[in-house]
Amino acid sequence: MQDLRDKFPFWKHRRLTRRSTLFALGYSLVLSTTLFSCSTPQNNSQQPTGSSASNTANTASTSNTSSSNQKVIRIVRSKQLTALAVLEQKGTLAKRLEPLGYKVEWPEFAAGPQQLEALNAGGLDIASTAESPPVFAQAAGTPLVYLAANSSDGRAVSLLVPTNSTVKSVKDLKGKKIASQKASIGHYLIVKALEKEGLKLSDINPVYLPPPDANVAFSQGKVDAWFIWEPFVTRNVQNKVGRVLIDGGNLRDTNNFLSTTRKFYQENTEVIKVFLEELQKAQVWARNNPKELAQLLAPVTQLDPPTLEIMHEKYDFALVPITEQIINKQQQVADMWYNLKLIPRQVNVRDGFLTPEQYAEITPKEVLAQK
Repeated sequence: MQDLRDKFPFWKHRRLTRRSTLFALGYSLVLSTTLFSCSTPQNNSQQPTGSSASNTANTASTSNTSSSNQKVIRIVRSKQLTALAVLEQKGTLAKRLEPLGYKVEWPEFAAGPQQLEALNAGGLDIASTAESPPVFAQAAGTPLVYLAANSSDGRAVSLLVPTNSTVKSVKDLKGKKIASQKASIGHYLIVKALEKEGLKLSDINPVYLPPPDANVAFSQGKVDAWFIWEPFVTRNVQNKVGRVLIDGGNLRDTNNFLSTTRKFYQENTEVIKVFLEELQKAQVWARNNPKELAQLLAPVTQLDPPTLEIMHEKYDFALVPITEQIINKQQQVADMWYNLKLIPRQVNVRDGFLTPEQYAEITPKEVLAQK
């Protein structure tokens, strides 16, 4: 930004008139107000990444109650591919929560790490991520609570290589640049894929980029491979930019998670219970109505229904009960990241899990019956 002295010559004089001083102060006030308003997201369709997630958090945390005295619950938008998208498009959750005095908002983020950054800063109330973002968040001191576990949906995450690449196996990627969002499911599956071939993370050149930036780098040939989820996979394949080398179906051994902060859980237990009940209904509906699901989401995804049906076949649409096995596996994930020196301290993931009695209070009965 050009210095005010270049814009207004009177700043160069050592003695200022009273009128000039007032003008300068007024201009500074207007300028700072303008810059602040420009940095504030104006609608929920914006996609905060990196530091912009903090900007969203700063504004949202001061407006958690609407002008009509409704409380606001902010649930991450799901890229319009999972059952969360059904809740948003059908408005069923909003109808359930309105009598309780809550309004639902759906902010969008590039990936799980950005969600949990906003969660910690007070700009998001419920996040939906894979296994690794919560571990990194816990390592950073976020008072995180694992609310529920979701199906792994491993086939919805794939390792892409350029269409004309000579790479035929993961072994061929030794020494090459592989892109992923750091601390994401893509990052985790890179480690698992390399381990399966007797390789280590140090055998490749990791390139950590959020999905939109990685998409550009991949399309321009600046990276040799990219581990990413839908809809990026199908779009790149359809556009003949990339091809699937492997997917996560046989690699993924973890779950997705819905999470919040300890404070939000303690103050909104009944609302969380309603949210999970409606999410479970949306999961069942999505699983049993693939054609209707594709029709519902086609307008907002700008993808044709047949393409959406192909994508949705990769999702199991299922909440699963949180068990000792899931908690123990999450601890293994935390230990792996610590051993790779990618988190600063050891994490006890149990600090983020509730007691069985607390889960029984908020988890839908149909989900608990799966134990």
